[in-house]
Amino acid sequence: MNKAQLVEAIADKLGGRQQAADAVDAVLDAIVRAVVAGDRVSVTGFGSFEKVDRPARYARNPQTGERVRVKKTSVPRFRAGQGFKDLVSGTKKLPKGGEVAVKKAPKGSLTGGKVTAKAAAKKATAKKAAAKKAAPAKKAAVAKTAAAKKVTAKKAAPAKKATAKKAPATKAAAKKTTTAKKAATAKKAAPAKKAAAAKKTAPAKKATTRTTTARKTTAKKAAAKKK
Repeated sequence: MNKAQLVEAIADKLGGRQQAADAVDAVLDAIVRAVVAGDRVSVTGFGSFEKVDRPARYARNPQTGERVRVKKTSVPRFRAGQGFKDLVSGTKKLPKGGEVAVKKAPKGSLTGGKVTAKAAAKKATAKKAAAKKAAPAKKAAVAKTAAAKKVTAKKAAPAKKATAKKAPATKAAAKKTTTAKKAATAKKAAPAKKAAAAKKTAPAKKATTRTTTARKTTAKKAAAKKK
């Protein structure tokens, strides 16, 4: 029986071929991932899947009989449960198609065993080790940021002083420009004032000359009458 035939065999119980295929894929994926992580997958009445480490050893090539060095490796291993063994050996009769061949898990067995507790402890220790390794890196990063802030503050201080020095200079320049503008306006206003004064005095002078000439003519007429 291959995978496709296995899916067809359980399709009626799971409500369709697609549901059966998804279930088979999910179960196989979970078993493989757990065994690769070093956990043991145990199914009551069926068997257990686990990871086994094989040390380095010497073996012989069956074709040439030559001695060969075999490296250290890890292999998956399946151990059949007692109920599975009894059914295969014939000591127990295989139930009919409608019944379950593998015994149901007893109450409380689905909450996790010692193996899962050990795996959780291993994961916790790994997380603690990673946190310890990351702590110096975090401290170094904080120190670098603090040093960078100090350097930027030092650079900003001379810039502020330079701007403060430039401010009085700009004030003095503004004062000079205002005084120059005032002087220019005063110079422009002086000729205008002189011209206005000259215009006012000119009619007065003309009037005085007219009066003097009139007086002279009257005096001449009076002298002529007397003669």
